[in-house]
Amino acid sequence: MTSLLRGCLRALTMLALSLLCVLPTAWAEENVGVDLMAQLQQFKDGSFDDKARIVAALESSGDERAIAILKSLLAGVLYYRKDDERVVIVKESDDAYQLTDVLNGESLGEAERRDVKKIPINNALRGQLRGALARLSLSHKNPAVRLEAVKEIIKDIDADSVPLLREALTKETDDKVLEAMRTGVAMMDVGSDDKAVRLTAIENLGDTLLPEARQHLQALVEPGGVSDADIRFAAAQALAQIESRRQVYDFLETVFFGLSLGSVLLLAAIGLAITFGVMGVINMAHGELMMLGAYTTYVVQLLMPNHIEYSLLVAVPAAFLVAGLTGIAIERGVIRFLYGRPLETLLATFGISLLLQQAVRSVFSPLNRSVETPAWMSGSLEINSALALTYNRLYIILFSLLVFVALLLILKKTSLGLQVRAVAQNRDMARAMGIRTQWVDALTFGLGSGIAGVAGVALSQLTNVGPNLGQAYIIDSFMVVVFGGVGNLWGTLVGALSLGVVNKFLEPWSGAVLAKILVLIFIILFIQKRPRGLFPQKGRAAEG
Repeated sequence: MTSLLRGCLRALTMLALSLLCVLPTAWAEENVGVDLMAQLQQFKDGSFDDKARIVAALESSGDERAIAILKSLLAGVLYYRKDDERVVIVKESDDAYQLTDVLNGESLGEAERRDVKKIPINNALRGQLRGALARLSLSHKNPAVRLEAVKEIIKDIDADSVPLLREALTKETDDKVLEAMRTGVAMMDVGSDDKAVRLTAIENLGDTLLPEARQHLQALVEPGGVSDADIRFAAAQALAQIESRRQVYDFLETVFFGLSLGSVLLLAAIGLAITFGVMGVINMAHGELMMLGAYTTYVVQLLMPNHIEYSLLVAVPAAFLVAGLTGIAIERGVIRFLYGRPLETLLATFGISLLLQQAVRSVFSPLNRSVETPAWMSGSLEINSALALTYNRLYIILFSLLVFVALLLILKKTSLGLQVRAVAQNRDMARAMGIRTQWVDALTFGLGSGIAGVAGVALSQLTNVGPNLGQAYIIDSFMVVVFGGVGNLWGTLVGALSLGVVNKFLEPWSGAVLAKILVLIFIILFIQKRPRGLFPQKGRAAEG
């Protein structure tokens, strides 16, 4: 009993100590909120001198919300409601204002223009606000915020901004922010009266890829820019250095866009490689199966409008099922009667493609539909000022490789894959061994069709969804399959990525249409020399 009482006393003591530690922090946070709200209330009726003192107090408060408040005041969107005098941020919406609480970002609905009043500022206060925002942003704990602040300063840099940058340089640790700060200082030093300082500044500008630095150097080498020959020569050398580095990053950017195009071609062609390569079926409705996958993504987003971030996770399996079941229906209903007659198969699937297009037009209308991109796929990964990789294309590259690996594992490690390979090599022998070849044909066609649907999900993130979506990729898909080697998945991978990269390198000087024509001519000539493609099948599969 005594030990039980001791345990209870010990627990109560620990709880009391915890409360003593937590409560002061909570009270402090509440007091900060109250002080900030009280300062905001003074914005309404105070003089410009009072507002200047409040701005200084907000700057020194250390509250992260001060940046948003000062930005809103400088942008002229800080108002207060007349009925309860609550300070809000407004956004114009038709004939009304959308109101947002300035402290917590909570939406406060709409208000009539006459129900709110703007908090005015003058030119002197604007100058103070710009300085306060620069100092707050340059000392922010997030490097991205500091970098954005430096870039904003560089866009309209003046003599007053340089001391701020010099002071921030001594404390900065992030390499990208340091580069931007040094560039800003060098841009002002280029106009110095000291020749040595100017030459050093020009050398520093040659080490950066920011477009503002290039513009400053370009002004020095233009006729009438500067009379000093040494300055002109140094600026020309710095420009040549920048151009050399930019060419490297332009090359890498073109390769990235080529790989992203190749990834789309891979997704589009890999399903065709199965149906065409394994079954010998020329499926002209393959593009429409991709279209069904794209429309499935559109429908999924209609059904879950409040969960767009997770819509693609639902759309991928849904598109696979919709397109796969459609493919099985096509194989069981039409194609199984036409094996061994490729021309009739081509005509039949072409007719099916027209039926699918018309069905989609009847259900969704002929107009294109826009599919929303989730936030995690928006934006870009900025490597430096000359190279940025868009997230949607980056994810599509990774996704296409995952689909390729998954399909490879299915064909190599599962009983279905073993039966598919057996039927592809010798259909009669596989039937004699007890394999249900008709069942394998249906599942193989369904698998290829399902992957086409998954390709449509990826395409919905790059372009609008419409009835003619698949027509733009069907010819390219056949080119990839024939170029890589009919029925060879590795050939499809290499063919798709290489054709995508070649297309992107040809487009800048030949145009998109002529680039495709040149690629088609190349494939025609290549097939004359290697009729079975880059990676021809061997053994009995090649004989069939």
